[in-house]
Amino acid sequence: MTRLLAAGDRALLVDAKRRRHLVTLAAGREFHSHAGSVAHDALIGAPEGVTVRTTLGARLVAVRPTLSEYILKMPRGAQVIYPKDLGPILMLADVFPGARVLESGVGSGALTMTLMRAVGPTGHVTGYELREEFADRAQRNVEGFLGADLPLRVEVRDLYDGIDERDLDRVLLDLPEPWRAVEHAEMALRAGGILLAYTPTVGQIARLREELAMSAFGMIDTLEVLQRSWHVEGQSVRPDHRMVAHTGFLTHARLLAPVG
Repeated sequence: MTRLLAAGDRALLVDAKRRRHLVTLAAGREFHSHAGSVAHDALIGAPEGVTVRTTLGARLVAVRPTLSEYILKMPRGAQVIYPKDLGPILMLADVFPGARVLESGVGSGALTMTLMRAVGPTGHVTGYELREEFADRAQRNVEGFLGADLPLRVEVRDLYDGIDERDLDRVLLDLPEPWRAVEHAEMALRAGGILLAYTPTVGQIARLREELAMSAFGMIDTLEVLQRSWHVEGQSVRPDHRMVAHTGFLTHARLLAPVG
């Protein structure tokens, strides 16, 4: 059954050069760009994937944004973790339906909404964020894509001071000094639970790995994900000249039970 675009829906408008514009549909409003304007009413009630023309004759395709597209276009206060890293984070941390997850360094909410979709209605995500304005924006971004009444709690607090939760399945960190959270994560995770840290620099990796090596964590690994797209036009098939290269390192470890 076709689900028609409706007032209140987020819509992604894509032009002939694949430029993307995120709008919230509302009766009587218009979208304006250098290529002309188009009335929201021309989209409301239309099927997803519809093509409309602007007042200057430009074509726009309207679709509901995927999570990846929404993350790249949503309002942000802090730098987001990019989609190329979000998928591997879910796999490396093995975030499953029903999981109890702590995320620290919520930022603009990109990882938060990715976790929410993974844990589902039977799981729960707790977010620690140091800056109140980031916590508020993240909450709005998550609710703007997934709706309200979610199994999510965002607290304005410093994880370096400790973690209140216990028997967590996963702890995910996007912090400047994640080594300061290792001891707290040991106390908060259940045996076999996974800690994952996203860090931009080599120095952060080295310091974090030193701390993990002296802890109850084992099975430690660090990697980075590079993304290269391809140009495909007829018989001209080659790698694109530009790629999404280094963004951050992903370090993950399992909390092991005491020996003996």
